[in-house]
Amino acid sequence: MSSHLIRSDLIPIPTGYLIVMVILAVGLWNARRRTRAGQPLTRYPGRIDRGWPAFLYHALTDALGGYLLLAGVVVLYYFFVARLGGNFLDSEFSGSALLLAIAVPIYLAATLLRRHRRGQRGRVRADQQADQDAQPDRNGTDRPSA
Repeated sequence: MSSHLIRSDLIPIPTGYLIVMVILAVGLWNARRRTRAGQPLTRYPGRIDRGWPAFLYHALTDALGGYLLLAGVVVLYYFFVARLGGNFLDSEFSGSALLLAIAVPIYLAATLLRRHRRGQRGRVRADQQADQDAQPDRNGTDRPSA
């Protein structure tokens, strides 16, 4: 193996993996500590906490956080590992923004479709149960069988 390959691949990739694992471990430790103390896991427990507003709030904040994380990783990689300088910054931010602009609407549409289909299935089952409950029992009387 050449020393360039070690510097460009074998050191940054495990280092990046180690950093991500440490961050996830700290997050898990913090969540367990908050749970043991009886504190809510979210920062804003009384704020938007149900329904579509909560879903949209969490989906959009997660997408924005993911965009910023992706942009940060790409910038750090190209500056410190590939050593390209600042020529790539314009395409990096527009490329990540395009990825976000494609993925978020598809995710929201898929979630809406899944929820709509689940709601229809639930209504059909509820209607069938109501029809069964409305029909008299067939044991010769109108009273339910024991």
